[in-house]
Amino acid sequence: MGQYSIKELEQLTGIKAHTIRIWEQRYGILKPKRSETNIRNYDDDDLKHILNVSLLNQNGYKISKIACMTDCQIGDAVFRLAEQKEHCLHQVGALIGAMIEMDEERFDKVLTTVILQKGFEAAVNQLVLPFLQKIGILWQTGSINPAHEHFVSNIIRQKFIVAIDGQVIPSGNEVPRFMLYLPEGELHELGLLFMQYLLRVRQMRVMYLGQNLPFADLIKAYEGFRPDYICTVITSVPAREELPAYVNHLIDSFPDCQFFVSGYQFSCCAISLPKNFKFFKDMHSLSQEIDALKAELVFT
Repeated sequence: MGQYSIKELEQLTGIKAHTIRIWEQRYGILKPKRSETNIRNYDDDDLKHILNVSLLNQNGYKISKIACMTDCQIGDAVFRLAEQKEHCLHQVGALIGAMIEMDEERFDKVLTTVILQKGFEAAVNQLVLPFLQKIGILWQTGSINPAHEHFVSNIIRQKFIVAIDGQVIPSGNEVPRFMLYLPEGELHELGLLFMQYLLRVRQMRVMYLGQNLPFADLIKAYEGFRPDYICTVITSVPAREELPAYVNHLIDSFPDCQFFVSGYQFSCCAISLPKNFKFFKDMHSLSQEIDALKAELVFT
């Protein structure tokens, strides 16, 4: 079971610590445990409860009314809100709660509902990616374990694969070629899968090499496919201090290729990327770049 400070609760819910304290004292919304030094700490049930309370409060429910509701009534009200199109961002809380409970049916229902309402690309940008950012906070606080990450990653990964399989493979040599891979040791594949979807739905030719690819195999694939662009998302490997040398190795090995890169390590590493490298801080920026490339093809 996770354990959270009031500051961590603020980060995860977006509710100011001062507000949480008022809700506790005035309405009894939460009843935190206290350490020997009288410091508040909260568990998974507290996190799920405050996420639901926050959702209802942001959608017109008065705190005084919520304080009088049973857990069942709160749950019913949250599910009714979750079915409304305009509350996509608030459903991040519903996904966090389902993850902590390991409730696959609930997690899948929330995710599938948003995909059907908004379309796959918008659902990923507006729900899945913000949810994954929250998971990063949970990792930092030690509040979830690898089982939680594998549980949700496999569900999301399956949605990505189904969406990718639904795209028609383009024909013709005039279509730009993209080769996607993750470096050896890098296992965080969801960003790369979404990158593949963005390219395929825009009718680009893609060779997807996946995670944990040795550099020698990358060279062999390049020689056979001859891509115009090499794409990667680096979350943890190579480490920050090793990234400049890795970038230089890519330049030396593929001097005539363009690179699209993204991921946490690139965003945190203060290095000057060469002209044939383009960094994307998010997948929305990448989709805009691909749309621009596609527009150029139409008018040439």
